[in-house]
Amino acid sequence: MENLLYIAAIVAAVAFLILCIALAMTLGSLKKTLNSVAETVDGLEGQLQGLTKESTELLHKTNLLAEDIQEKSEKLNTVVQAVQGVGESFGNLNSSVRRITSSVSAEVERNEDKIAQVVQWSNVVMGIRDKWKERKGAGSDGWTEYTVPGQKRLPGPGAQ
Repeated sequence: MENLLYIAAIVAAVAFLILCIALAMTLGSLKKTLNSVAETVDGLEGQLQGLTKESTELLHKTNLLAEDIQEKSEKLNTVVQAVQGVGESFGNLNSSVRRITSSVSAEVERNEDKIAQVVQWSNVVMGIRDKWKERKGAGSDGWTEYTVPGQKRLPGPGAQ
């Protein structure tokens, strides 16, 4: 039995040795994994610092852009006000033209008979002028010559 006790002690020692070796291999593997995680965290920290820097720059540019938009908006407001003033000026001009047109129209209606007489007299004068031109064009001495076939011509006035 004593031998059995020694064998049991040897088996226990071998088992403990195997356990220690397995535990050492597991801890070695865990060490590699933890080292890899640490490297990854270091890389993420560097990327996060770069991202923070870029975010800060982007925020700064956004603020500058917002200020620029604000300035241009104020300038655009002055342009809109100027255009509104031009629109009001055109409105005033239109109302003035309407008043003048209605005034002229009222005068024309009041003097309609006089205007009709002027038009009639101008037609008469134009008719007289046209007749006068016809007469001057037919003969310079005011006589009209008519020819009859087979008849001799008599001398005209002013002929000797």
